[in-house]
Amino acid sequence: MTSPDDDAPVRAARLSLRLAGPSDASIVAALLHAFNTEFETPTPTVADFTARFEVMLWRDDVRVWLAEAPTEGAIGFALVTQRPSPYHDHGIAQVEELYATPERRGTGVGSALMAALDAWVTRRGVGEVMINVDEMDL
Repeated sequence: MTSPDDDAPVRAARLSLRLAGPSDASIVAALLHAFNTEFETPTPTVADFTARFEVMLWRDDVRVWLAEAPTEGAIGFALVTQRPSPYHDHGIAQVEELYATPERRGTGVGSALMAALDAWVTRRGVGEVMINVDEMDL
């Protein structure tokens, strides 16, 4: 999770979170592709995702937190976008994707990613966080 005061990396036992940058586009792309493939969702190629993330990760209204473990590398991510809203001065944050690799589910990866999101929206004064849920996740 990120610290309450900035986007500096924070380390927990066997897990670290950091904000992804454009140089991490291929890592995020591979995770998103694995997510879509696992759940048999139509998906762009890793190369297409990489090209898109190389652009998106420069934007101030897009955040991707990467969860990493010392011996496993990237084990999850959260993709969040922020958009304007007539209801809130600082807009709405949309959780676009939240993923932990199958072997790391139930180990706190998702909770840590959501805690990073919570700290970020609090600092930015975001008025609302939206999360879409697929029917199979209900």
